[in-house]
Amino acid sequence: MRIVSGGGEEARTIQLSEVLGSLSHALDLTEGQPVGHCVRSTWVGFNIGRVMGLPDLQLWELYHTVMLKDLGCSSNAARICELYLSDDLSFKRDFKTVSDSLPKVLGFVFSHTGLKAGLTERFRAVLNILQNGGAITDDLIQTRCQRGAEIARQLRFPASVCEAIHALDEHWNGGGRPDRIAGSAIPLYARVALLAQVVDVFHTAAGPAAAIAEVRARSGTWFDPQVVACFEAVAADPSFWEILASDQVEAAVLALAPGSPIVVDEDYLDDIARAFAQIIDAKSPFTSGHSERVAVYADMIAAELGYTWERRRWLKRAALLHDVGKLGVSNAILDKNGKLDDAEWRDMRNHASLSETILARVPVFHEMALIGGGHHERLDGKGYPRGLSGDAIAPETRIVSVADVLDALTADRPYRAAMSLEKALDIMRADLGTSFDPVCFAALERALASIEGDLARAA
Repeated sequence: MRIVSGGGEEARTIQLSEVLGSLSHALDLTEGQPVGHCVRSTWVGFNIGRVMGLPDLQLWELYHTVMLKDLGCSSNAARICELYLSDDLSFKRDFKTVSDSLPKVLGFVFSHTGLKAGLTERFRAVLNILQNGGAITDDLIQTRCQRGAEIARQLRFPASVCEAIHALDEHWNGGGRPDRIAGSAIPLYARVALLAQVVDVFHTAAGPAAAIAEVRARSGTWFDPQVVACFEAVAADPSFWEILASDQVEAAVLALAPGSPIVVDEDYLDDIARAFAQIIDAKSPFTSGHSERVAVYADMIAAELGYTWERRRWLKRAALLHDVGKLGVSNAILDKNGKLDDAEWRDMRNHASLSETILARVPVFHEMALIGGGHHERLDGKGYPRGLSGDAIAPETRIVSVADVLDALTADRPYRAAMSLEKALDIMRADLGTSFDPVCFAALERALASIEGDLARAA
């Protein structure tokens, strides 16, 4: 296919596994996992699938089930913060180590609920969880699993993959969620993905022996004993662990990817950008629809400035993904109803660098990384993360910056209500030439006036 970038058109062959494997690092962020968790889990799961003797098409389906198992993970982050008065990132990270043991579950609740809240508030939260824990967990997992399956469908994966992502947290003994199905009724790919996830969590924390011990301890309860037996066969090969622990694991996983029935063309890249924008915006109720609106505003500006249709399409993808780094920011910060302290502000500002890092991993999105990293820079050099100024800020980044701030001002935030369009534009107008590019802002005003005129005539 031919891809439009800053240097014009160029021919590239794009592998589905390469794009989604790179973007899976964004899912690692919102699950609080060390970088590469989804990729490493895919290494584990795929090797189990090969021992099972799965044919190529089923291996392809298993590969992407494990890689994308956390597609819905951002959708319950705000609710976790609200219920547990906790940092959702550390909560999710540590929850992956908890088994069904009542003492461990209770210990987790007491060690992760309301630690920074007042005594009365913490006591109320703990009591609510102890009294309603089952219903709370059902709701959190149902939300995540349902959303993950929906996004997998948007990415054109077959029902077998979508159903497995929905069933990720089901347990062999019927004690899992969201539907409490048991045994062979659980999709095979889900059975493998759950085990692979646990292997990576315990291996990363404490090494092969700890991972093997945990799998054995959960065999017949969480895990299908036959899947466990296949894992044991895989685990007997020292090279399996050597690659899992090495810097080469991502390259090894990419090399394993079977041929894909999904063709990555321009339309599919649009689908990927839109799907991940939904993941980003689901992180907080205050950012619902933000990325989509920024993409619309950015496209309006670009059209006014005479950008080609192909370049506008590229810019819309960049705008949809500009905030992907926010998946690595706790909802305790994103949704805080008040001023951020210095440490919180550093974490918030870091989302731009995270956006750049994630997008730079995807060769076809590499140029977009500059927009993800630079959309909070200012013309006067007082922005972040690099303090760029003037011509060092690319025109497309300036477009997204204007679009981003307009939407932020006209949407509800934890600390204030949405502003009117007129007030937002007045505030931005005061910062022209220092924060915002006057040419981009003038193009936005013209585009908005045109829309207003069209709507008036239509009425």
